[in-house]
Amino acid sequence: MDALECIVGRQSIRAFLDRPVEREVIEEILDAARWAPSYKNSQPWEVVVLTGRKKEELTALLIELLERGEKPTPDIPEPESWPGPEAARIQELYRMRAEATGIDLSDPAVIRKAKKANFAFYGAPAAVYLFQEGSLSQWSLFDLGLFAQSFMLAAHAKGLGTVPQAFATDYAAQTKEFLGIPAEKRLVLGLSLGYPDMGSPANGLRPGRDPVDSFTRWL
Repeated sequence: MDALECIVGRQSIRAFLDRPVEREVIEEILDAARWAPSYKNSQPWEVVVLTGRKKEELTALLIELLERGEKPTPDIPEPESWPGPEAARIQELYRMRAEATGIDLSDPAVIRKAKKANFAFYGAPAAVYLFQEGSLSQWSLFDLGLFAQSFMLAAHAKGLGTVPQAFATDYAAQTKEFLGIPAEKRLVLGLSLGYPDMGSPANGLRPGRDPVDSFTRWL
């Protein structure tokens, strides 16, 4: 597929086939993602890939923390509020998901269930964590976002699916300890990686995007 087809065709995948992803394929995806641009070529990204028993052990740990009522302490706090336009788009997503699946994302019980699904990486055979030095500036956080997008596009080009997961960083300190990441590092994002199950209703909902003229000014 060409670049534009890859960008437009990518979507967040929340159901995966029971098919492992070969290490060589993941390495090829990472080899492409490393060419993402960064401030002064600083390349402020580090990656941990989990599969098999190690991924299952992390899932068990995160769900146990949730069940114990441990308070989430992500390195990047969840937003407490949104400006009007962004809030409206979020509410529209909630409405669409409730209409398509019967799931009300404003219900705390549903959010708890969604967190468990996140912690299980939606059944994907591989989980990927992105982190960086905690002393780096917001420019470096932006750069890691560019790396994450490049990773997701490369995966899509290889026929794989991904979903970026903020919930996967809820228990940052415990996750870093489990992964062997120094405490002073910044855990930014978790991603599920695998072959998408496009027959699943979970992958049937794809939110739209605002038209170009709604966010662009020509001078």
